[in-house]
Amino acid sequence: MDRIITVAIIGCGGRGLGAFGKPMQTKFRDRFHVVAICDINPAMLANAREALMLPEDSCFLSEDVFFEAKRAELLVIGTQDQDHVRMVLKGLQLGYDIMVEKPISSSREECAKLLTAQRESGRRVFVGHVLRYAPAFVKADELLQSGVIGQLISINGTEQVWYGHFAHSYVRGSWRRSEDSTPMILAKSCHDLDLIQHYARARCVSVSSVGSLRWFKAENAPEGAAKRCTECKYMETCPYSAKRLYIDRMKNRPDYIFSSIIVRPKKLTLETAWEAIRTGPYGRCVYFCDNDVVDNQQCLMRFENGVTAVFDMNAFTGNGGRLLTLHGSLGEIIINETEDYLRIKRYGVEEPQDIALSSLDSSGSGHGGGDEGIVRGLYDMLTGKIAEVSSLEESLESHLIGIAAEESRLRGGETVMVH
Repeated sequence: MDRIITVAIIGCGGRGLGAFGKPMQTKFRDRFHVVAICDINPAMLANAREALMLPEDSCFLSEDVFFEAKRAELLVIGTQDQDHVRMVLKGLQLGYDIMVEKPISSSREECAKLLTAQRESGRRVFVGHVLRYAPAFVKADELLQSGVIGQLISINGTEQVWYGHFAHSYVRGSWRRSEDSTPMILAKSCHDLDLIQHYARARCVSVSSVGSLRWFKAENAPEGAAKRCTECKYMETCPYSAKRLYIDRMKNRPDYIFSSIIVRPKKLTLETAWEAIRTGPYGRCVYFCDNDVVDNQQCLMRFENGVTAVFDMNAFTGNGGRLLTLHGSLGEIIINETEDYLRIKRYGVEEPQDIALSSLDSSGSGHGGGDEGIVRGLYDMLTGKIAEVSSLEESLESHLIGIAAEESRLRGGETVMVH
C-alpha cells in the first residue's frame, strides 16, 4: 500500500468500533491506524481502548477536549444521528477528511449548511451508505450500466424489516423517536433511498408518501399484558417477547448480535442478558414504549430523467431482507436477499440467469459485505485510486428525498417537491 492513514473515532459503538475501528486496526492495518478515540460512556471507551490497544492519553471522554486539536487525518463519526451535523462541522474546521454514519440530518437547512461548509473547507466527507459497497448491489449497478436490460424505466424497492429488528431498534431502542434520531424513512431506509437515487442517475423531482405507526401502541396490547416482558403472562408466547428475542436465540448463537447490544459494554452471558431484560429498556413491552416512528411507509418518486420509483418500508416480515427490481426496456434485474439471488430476466429469453448473492461475498462482514467494502473503498478514495463514492453531495440528494417523503406523509400523502 502507498501509505497508512491515521484515524480518530468518535462514538465507539457498533459502527464506530465494530464496523470501522476493529477492521481498520486488524484486517486493514496496512492501510489504517487508529490513533485516538472518544466516547461519553466510560465503559464503552474502556472497551474500545482495549480492543484497539491504545494508550490512555489517546482516549477521550469529553467531546470538547477531543475536538481541541486535529488528532489524525481521517475522522470517523459513529455517534447518534442528532450528533452528526455538529461533529461534521467541528471536524471540517479542524481540517479532517470525514467518514460519517448515516443518516446525517432530517433538516433541509442543515443539509445546505453542511454542503457549504464542506465546499469551503476543501476537505472530503463520505457517508456510510454501505450498501453501495455490498457486492450484490455493486453487481446490479454494473449490469445496469452494461445495458443488459436496456434503458432503466422504473425501480421497485421493498425493505422487509425483520420484526425482531424493528422491535429492538425502533420500538425499544435508540431509533424509536424521531426527535432523538430521525424519521424512520431516514433512520432505516436511507440505504434504500441512496441506492434508488444512485441507480436512477438523476435528481429526484417530487415525492409522495403515506405511512403510520399502526401497531406498536398501547391500544393493541393483549389483554392483561404487563409493561415488562419478564413480568408478563405472554412472555413465552408473544413474538415480541424480550425473552424470546434475546434469551432463547442465544441457545444456538451464544454471541447473538442483538443480545450483545443490550448488555453493552458488559460481556454477553445468560446472566447479563437476563439482567438487561429485567431492568433495561430492551425488556419493555413493545406496546408500552415511548416510540413514535412509523412501522410502515410507502413512497412514490419521480426523477428528472423520467425514471420513476416505488419504495415500501414494512416492519411486519418474518425473515427480513431487501427486494429490489430494476425494470428496463429490454429486461429486469431482481435482487432478493431473502432467497439469496440476483436474477437477470431479458425479454424474449425464456430462462433467467440467476446468481447466488452468497457467491458474490466471501467477507462475512455485515450488510452483505458492505461493511468491509466501505472500509476498503474509503482507503482507495482517500489515496486517489478510485473516484469518490457516497460523497456528501450525492448522499444529501437521497437525504432530501427522505425529508420530502416525511413532509409528504405528514401532509397526508401530498406531492412534495424535493428541491
